[in-house]
Amino acid sequence: MMRVMASPWRAIDRMIRPRGRVFYGWWIVGASNGVQWLGSMLWVQSYGAYMVLLLDEFGWSKALVAGAFALTRIESGLLGPLQGWLVDRFGPRAILTIGTVLFGVGLFLFSQVQTLLGFYLTFVLIALGSSLGGWATLMVAIVNWFNRNRSKAIAGSQIGFSLGGLSVPLLVLALENFGWRTTAVISGFVVLGVGLPLVQLVKHRPSDHGEVPDGVDLPDEGQAPASGGADFTARQAMRTWSFWLISAGHAFALLVVSAMLVHLIPHLTEGLGYSLGSASLVVALLTMFQLLGLVSGGYLGDVLNKRLICVACMFAHAGGLLLVTYAESFLLVLAFVVLHGLAWGVRGPLMVSLRADYFGASSFGTIMGVSSLIVMLGMAAGPIVAGYMADVSGDYQSGFTLLALLSLLGSVCFFLATPPRSKEPAIASTEPVPGRRSGA
Repeated sequence: MMRVMASPWRAIDRMIRPRGRVFYGWWIVGASNGVQWLGSMLWVQSYGAYMVLLLDEFGWSKALVAGAFALTRIESGLLGPLQGWLVDRFGPRAILTIGTVLFGVGLFLFSQVQTLLGFYLTFVLIALGSSLGGWATLMVAIVNWFNRNRSKAIAGSQIGFSLGGLSVPLLVLALENFGWRTTAVISGFVVLGVGLPLVQLVKHRPSDHGEVPDGVDLPDEGQAPASGGADFTARQAMRTWSFWLISAGHAFALLVVSAMLVHLIPHLTEGLGYSLGSASLVVALLTMFQLLGLVSGGYLGDVLNKRLICVACMFAHAGGLLLVTYAESFLLVLAFVVLHGLAWGVRGPLMVSLRADYFGASSFGTIMGVSSLIVMLGMAAGPIVAGYMADVSGDYQSGFTLLALLSLLGSVCFFLATPPRSKEPAIASTEPVPGRRSGA
């Protein structure tokens, strides 16, 4: 029995220390956790709390305030192809450093906002910084450092985002005690003081540092690598239906995710009568289930069909949103938390690893960047549609219902997104990448 109990721990130890020492890719995963924790806690998942205070102080409409969030998603999407090329060309560390500085400065400027124009301008700067210094750039490094453990590594790197959501009540406490302006200034110092050292740990490709993906030369017996031996260029990937279907499915998923990031707290406080503190606890509980989903998704994605898992997650997103829309008791809110949180967590890492499995790692930054042009439509449309329909109807029911129904289309997209039939005439994964720089 002791041998059976010890076996999983030995497997984990071999995964983390394949050559008797911690594989450096896991240090990158740890750094990614910290970077995403900062962005999640200090901005992305706390924006709904900021929104309540901004509406109260300035009297702006929900659509206008949500529009700023949507504008940042549009900006990130348009930036995606250039960002992806820059990361593939110069490495993620340089881009992360620039983005982190811009993010911190943007928070400083946000604390001085007095007009709607100033609010939108600072939002653009924050979006630019958080995009360059966040998720998309980090994923390029992780995809290059991992192959067969890719889903686990991606899921592990995104735990920081979940921990940021769990930390939202702390930020709300700061907002209630110090005000949103002072909290924004403190947040800017935290981003620069903690974020800049973390991003220096991120390196581009293992081959530049005498390493190989996963820390081992060959996969374990009976376990195939996550991807084949040839990679797509961005142009080749765009010639496949799978590229567009995955991008569309991802966009439909983010209709719900982005709407909840912006409007969940206002819906809970205005529509369901929760206090700001109680609403923030619901966000924290939601994040706990997202964290559970991440852990589950990282494991399931490396052993089961990622595409079919995504199909199931889209149904859970839609069902959860409908439950919280018409909730008449906390049990229905709790059911939303479970469904949406698990679906969000499980699906998140699979969006990245599915693309990497289909198209390879050599041009992954550029492929993700081009894909973001489609994905940003869902991220931007969700908050605007929900906010506008809430302004018109007086509540979130019609907007949330529409988004739930639209998100079901994502399940169809993922179901149809089968692997590309052939990688011909794709480049070999061992082919040198023009402009590659070591140490990035």
